[in-house]
Formats: sequence, structure tokens, C-alpha cells
Amino acid sequence: MILDLVDEATRNGARSSAACEVLELQERTIQRWKAQGGGDDLRAGPRSEPPNKLTTKERSRVLEIANSKEFRDRTPNEIVPTLADRGEYVCSEATMYRVLQKEKQLLHRGRSKEPERREPVARVATRRNQIWSWDITYLRGPHAGAFLYLYMVVDIWSRKIVGWEVHEREGGDLASQLLERCAREEGIALASLTLHADNGGPMKAATMLATLQRLGIAASFTRPRVCDDNPFSEALFRTLKYRPTYPETRFKGLPSARTWVADFVRWYNFDHLHSGIRFVRPIDRHEDRDIEILAHRKKVYEAAKAMNPQRWGSRATRNWDRPARVCVRARPETRSDGKVTSEAA
Repeated sequence: MILDLVDEATRNGARSSAACEVLELQERTIQRWKAQGGGDDLRAGPRSEPPNKLTTKERSRVLEIANSKEFRDRTPNEIVPTLADRGEYVCSEATMYRVLQKEKQLLHRGRSKEPERREPVARVATRRNQIWSWDITYLRGPHAGAFLYLYMVVDIWSRKIVGWEVHEREGGDLASQLLERCAREEGIALASLTLHADNGGPMKAATMLATLQRLGIAASFTRPRVCDDNPFSEALFRTLKYRPTYPETRFKGLPSARTWVADFVRWYNFDHLHSGIRFVRPIDRHEDRDIEILAHRKKVYEAAKAMNPQRWGSRATRNWDRPARVCVRARPETRSDGKVTSEAA
């Protein structure tokens, strides 16, 4: 019976939902059958074949055409229109795809290299100053068409802004100077640091890459044409530009922009309660003071539940555990021998 198969799968460590998915049944159906004391799959399936189904002869004709010398390196999307130009109709593109798939012939056709699917690398930070993320954003300059460029580096573990600068241009030389200053002020072991960025020009400039190599910092980049692989910097810039004090018009110049950003960084690091780190300040997490803060909050909630248990019932109190890992996705690295590695940094 179906229930016996599900029970056997769960006893061997499988999840009930996964077992139901294999059997093409809803988990709620299995629960209902168990509540009723038994049950089985009574689906009979279609009682007749569809009237438009290809005959055996027609299927053979489709395979013969697809495997012919003329069409063996072309897709059904090309084969069907070509036949139509000759006044011949065999089947639709979708039908030809289904026939080839059932015969296990729906593989890469042609002499070109088959596309490879590369899973993103998970860069994992378990302590401060292990992975930094950085990016550049535009600030509206004193007049239309003029922009200032904000460089900002953030530690993804603590969310602390470890460095920033505002310039009238963007370039790899300015970014490398900022990085060197950040590393010097943090006093970190550079060989253990990974710098994550997108694929912009300053991020991959020769000056920047040379600085990273000289300092012993590992470079990490987002996947091409993927917009959410650098979420920490993007979220930081969104917080910055939606601050109530952010100018509604334009910055008057470089000095005013630097003054405003300095005030924002001071607020962000020392006053802002960050939702991604259990609503503690980035500076508290950066200096490990968040452990005591979160432990105190947990005691407060447990005491409140002990005094008024019916308010929580069987539910646990709010989770005030310290997030142990912070991950960011990155592009897989290609080794010198051409092979792709997906090892996490």
C-alpha cells in the first residue's frame, strides 16, 4: 500500500513531503488516509488515448527527420519551419521535443561546447573581518548631470562600515587606497580576508587587483548578470538613500557630501539596530558585545513566559540566538587547469 511505502521511507530518514512528491501525492492526502485508518491510490489515469496522439509510423518519421544528415545538428525550432517552407508538416516543435526527450535524444546538438551550469560559491563568514563587501554608488552632485561617487566597504559579519570615501570620479586607484586604509585601521591579518564585489570596472581594475594581490587579500566577484549576489552593499546603499536626512535635491558639493556621509556612518555603526543581526548595533557585534545583549534579551523573554505562560502556550519565545554564519554568493573560480572549483572561502 501507499501508506506502507511512505512509512518505510520516513523510517529510513526521508522526509514525508519528499516521499509524497515521488509518489505524486499531496502530503495532506497521506495525513487524511492515516486519520481514516487506511487508504490507497485509486487514481486510474486516462481511460482512452488522446485523439491527436502520433501513430507509431509518425513517431518513426519524426525520429528519422531529426536524425537525418541534414537536421542532426539543428533544433526542432529550426527543423519545423524548414519543413514548412517545403510544404511539409510532420508535427509541432513541442511534439518533436517530447518525442526526442522520450527517446533520450534531447541532448546538445551541434559542434559547439555544451553549456555548463555553474552553481554559485557560498562565501561563509563566521567572524568579523573575514569577508568584506564593497561597492560604489552615485550621489547627486551640485547641478544636473554631475555626480559624486561614494565608495563604501562593509564587514558582512558585523555589518559595520569599515571604510568610506566620496570622490568626484570612480577608479581602481581610489578604491585601492581606500582598501589599504581600511586594512590599516582595522589592523587585521590580510591573508585571511576576502573582498567581495560586483563586476564593475573599478572592482576589476588592474590597480585594484594588484593591490589585493600585494596585500594577500582574496578577491571574490558576483556572477555575471546576477543582480542580488552583492546584497550587503546594496542594502546598505538603500538604507543610506532612504534616511530622512538624505537631501531631497542635491548635495552642494564634495565637502557637504562628505559631512553628510560621515554623520550617516556614525549613526549606522553606533545607533542603528540592524535587523539582520537580531537588532543589535553593528559596533556591538563587531566587538562581540552582542553576545551579552542577546543573552539578556533571552532571559527577559523567558521570565515573561514564566510569569504569563498562557500568552505563549506551547510556542517558544522569540529567537534571540546569535547568527553564527553569514553567507554571500559568488562566481565559481576557474583554476589554471581550466576546471571550476566551488569550494567556499
